Amino acid sequence: MLLSLRVSLLAVVFAALIGLPLGAALAVGRFPGRRALIILVNALMGLPPVVVGLLVYLALSRSGPFGVLGLLYTPTAMIIAQVVLVTPIIAALTRQTVEMLDAEYAETLRSLGVSRLASVPTLLWDGRLALMTALLAGFGRAIAEVGAVMIVGGNINHVTRVMTTTIALETSKGNLALALALGAVLVILSVLITGAVSMAGMRSASQEVRHA
Repeated sequence: MLLSLRVSLLAVVFAALIGLPLGAALAVGRFPGRRALIILVNALMGLPPVVVGLLVYLALSRSGPFGVLGLLYTPTAMIIAQVVLVTPIIAALTRQTVEMLDAEYAETLRSLGVSRLASVPTLLWDGRLALMTALLAGFGRAIAEVGAVMIVGGNINHVTRVMTTTIALETSKGNLALALALGAVLVILSVLITGAVSMAGMRSASQEVRHA
């Protein structure tokens, strides 16, 4: 359980560091190929996990370009695979949120002399509550992942075995009662984390309303 949380939470953090600024840049930027890049990011939201796992496996294997790092069959490899899966989700949802905010505040920001690029931090901060949804969507994708982490992690006991791969293993062995119990724990864990973040966002929003 702890390994599942560590891998998924770190993957969301790293994906957010990439996806939030990328999505905001796509929302406010005006450059050739922007529309094609937006379509690409939206399309990558549906990346098949097993394909991502295979690509990361090839990159980290001994014959791959990053094989010298020795990351294959480690939690780090699992985090990398999840970052690849989660980043497009966060970037696409961030673009939608920031694009709406930019349409609302663009005239005011331009009148204050704030350029499009310089407005990104302001728009991200103003949309922080809505962006929690993007992060939660990314976390949901990461915590439920099986295929990619199975390929790059190897499902090694006490090393890379997480809750989802354990459920798959126990199901294949016919231990359905244990698999169902683990599934229930995974669902409860996900609901608790999502609920805690949502409540924190609602509390922050209510405080802002009172101050206003």
